[in-house]
Amino acid sequence: MAKCFALMGWSLPVIESMQKLNKPYVVVSFPDFENYAKENNIPFVPYQFDEWSDTSNSLDLHEKLKAFDADVAVPLFEETVEWAGALNSIYRDDPRVLNRAFLFRNKAMMKRKALIGGLRVGLFEEVHNKEGVKAFMKRLNQANLQIDGEEDSWVHIKPFASAGAVGHRLLRSMSDVDEKCQDEDFPCLAESHLPGQEFSCEAFVHGGKIKFLNITEYVKLGYSNFIPEGNLLHGKRDRIMKEMQKLVDLFGIQYGMIHPEWFLTEDDTLSFGEVACRIPGGHILELAGKAYDFDALGAFVLCHDPSLTDEELKEILPPLDARPKQFYGNVMIYPHKNSISKLEIPEELKEEPYFLDHNLIPPMTTQKVSDREGFGNHFGTVNFKGEDPDRMTELLLHYENVDFYH
Repeated sequence: MAKCFALMGWSLPVIESMQKLNKPYVVVSFPDFENYAKENNIPFVPYQFDEWSDTSNSLDLHEKLKAFDADVAVPLFEETVEWAGALNSIYRDDPRVLNRAFLFRNKAMMKRKALIGGLRVGLFEEVHNKEGVKAFMKRLNQANLQIDGEEDSWVHIKPFASAGAVGHRLLRSMSDVDEKCQDEDFPCLAESHLPGQEFSCEAFVHGGKIKFLNITEYVKLGYSNFIPEGNLLHGKRDRIMKEMQKLVDLFGIQYGMIHPEWFLTEDDTLSFGEVACRIPGGHILELAGKAYDFDALGAFVLCHDPSLTDEELKEILPPLDARPKQFYGNVMIYPHKNSISKLEIPEELKEEPYFLDHNLIPPMTTQKVSDREGFGNHFGTVNFKGEDPDRMTELLLHYENVDFYH
């Protein structure tokens, strides 16, 4: 077992899991959290993750962590992936661990690696201005044999290293490029639109092998998902597992958990979207923990430990072929208005047998709603539990459009 886990980033749920499991840990995060950590006896090292200099670097952080005997670093958030990679390169005496971390933090590099390894990806290109996006869209139109008068091929642009949907823009036409793109968006990645059912996988990896695989079905990206996967995706599980192991092998992933997103079309084409190696959004691990009855956050941390034995893995992970009878899903709630003053829970929701609970909070006074950046600032979730994935899908689609705030 690791002497001490360095948790890269502040997450109270992860801290609580480590305390329940009685595992040694130290939190590395911004100095803003230091007072809270001291008041609550949380081992803590203050560090400015957004700085990299002669005095703020992985070697310096490594020295500071020696006092805690840390020997495994765990990235909790997107912005700490390189820091964890750098530390684990030192702990494992393997510089490639840091190189792999860069793969997760640069979407263009990530897609090139996937393409070289034989995964199906869309067309993609690094662009530096609006004209670059228009040129990319024109080449897509040509490749798709478009004729005059047909709609343009859809293009997505996204930052190289942001989490989830932050900075993600869908461009459906040349005019969209002028209207939606800002100078500060560049440089960025432009990619073709991938059709099909979108889903993610959460693969707990140890010794380069997938020890447990969860499939999360997305009802609508950024709004709703449920676990385990519905019947269609479950019928493809063996194939998905093979592609996932191919991804693990291709990226040289040895320990931890990866969270890739995929697209499955009606003709059974499986396309790779992107992959992360930190805690996924959408409360996915929370749902997985409920569905499979295990400490998903704790397992996420412990799988980063190279010294973990097969017996210890079996204690913390569900069986590879586990299939829960109950589905757990949630819909993330965003106000539909720019100004809100009250929370209203519909009676139909209270009477719905699948309704589990919610964590929506009424506004104290009239409150202005800021513009959304990605899907990061939802006001809370409405949670569901039931035995029929089709009914779960219906409910999540329905309540995505219900206005809870007035």
